[in-house]
Amino acid sequence: MPLMDHLMELRTRLLWSVVTFGIAFGICYYFSGKIYGFLAQPLADILAEQAREHGTAGVDRRMIFTQLYEAFFTYLKVAFFGAVFFSFPMWATQLWLFIAPGLYRSEKRAIRPFLLASPVLFVAGAALAYYFIFPLAWKFFISFETPPGSGGIPIQLEAKVSEYLSLVMQMILAFGLAFQMPVALTLLCKVGILQVSSLRKGRRYAIVGMFVVAAVITPPDIISQVGLALPLILLYELSIIAASIMAPKPDPVEE
Repeated sequence: MPLMDHLMELRTRLLWSVVTFGIAFGICYYFSGKIYGFLAQPLADILAEQAREHGTAGVDRRMIFTQLYEAFFTYLKVAFFGAVFFSFPMWATQLWLFIAPGLYRSEKRAIRPFLLASPVLFVAGAALAYYFIFPLAWKFFISFETPPGSGGIPIQLEAKVSEYLSLVMQMILAFGLAFQMPVALTLLCKVGILQVSSLRKGRRYAIVGMFVVAAVITPPDIISQVGLALPLILLYELSIIAASIMAPKPDPVEE
């Protein structure tokens, strides 16, 4: 197509993406309280468990905000992250519809598995963080509380709504993006930038690197770091298997 036709099509794709994001943002803001409640549920469960253990089950626990606009902007952030998550399929679809006509059929077949695997792995990483890492990490942090009547000054958590959201989103994004490693490594092997043999030889260095990455992108506690590093090691091994299957085979050398 001529350049102007390409620009017109790009504008149409961007318009669909922006409209979808705006609709998702409005819906997510309407339900922002419930979405935040879902994100805070692991902390609520741990606090309820701690209250039963300490015999203070009837005492209500709370989260606080210390600035007048803090809760409002927190709900805006919740709506923004929710809109990005729920509108991503439309973004990806519009991007694919814009790029696909310029690809050969073989290139489309090569890229399509990666487009399908990427969101699945992101959701898997986010689910691991929410259902497994959050309960363990929050329980570890809450264990530093000092309940009343223990012989010292009571120390009790009163989490700020904005700080809790920032921590939760940081961990969800960290786990979701880290789970993209199989897609990246397999794609690099498929296009010939990396070799499967290089992945196998560099296994020991990769394991060290994964622990370093986990220490950098997660909170400074051993539970979150190990909880991310171990799945990454497993995903690295799966990357080697996937790359072995999908990487182009070398032509046999004629003797």
